[in-house]
Amino acid sequence: MTGAPEASDSAFWRFSLRFYALPDVAPACLTLQDEANVDVNLLLLLLFLADNGRAVTRDDVTRLDAAIAPWRAEVVEPLRGLRRRLKTGVGEFPPNEGFRNLVKKLELEAERLEQGRLEKAASNLGKPTDRLAAAPANLAAYEAHLGSLSKAPKEVILAAFSGQTS
Repeated sequence: MTGAPEASDSAFWRFSLRFYALPDVAPACLTLQDEANVDVNLLLLLLFLADNGRAVTRDDVTRLDAAIAPWRAEVVEPLRGLRRRLKTGVGEFPPNEGFRNLVKKLELEAERLEQGRLEKAASNLGKPTDRLAAAPANLAAYEAHLGSLSKAPKEVILAAFSGQTS
């Protein structure tokens, strides 16, 4: 991408790292990932858009999800599955943290690349609105796309979002 910033230099990547590190956010995101098939990167993008005062629709979320679905299914999820499997060892091979950490780095890089694609796909999305109104609206659009999100982790994420300053 000539002239475009790397995803690791992007405002979205910086927002994601900062937000994900807030108390209770990571476990809430992982609960939604495991229970409702939430793509955490897409969730973070929706919050990033809200942080910038942009509200999206269910159709927007559907298009964003479609833009990353093949990458998620063929790269991110297999790497995540491998990383999780390596935690307990495989067959006669005991757990090897060094190797598991290499897989974890690949998984993180795959997620960073996914974020770059998401950010590009979302560059013109969203109707201007108040950031605190956009966050629940964007999560509701994602929930409408997926079907349902567990209330408790969703509330943790929204509370963390409203408690931070942009």
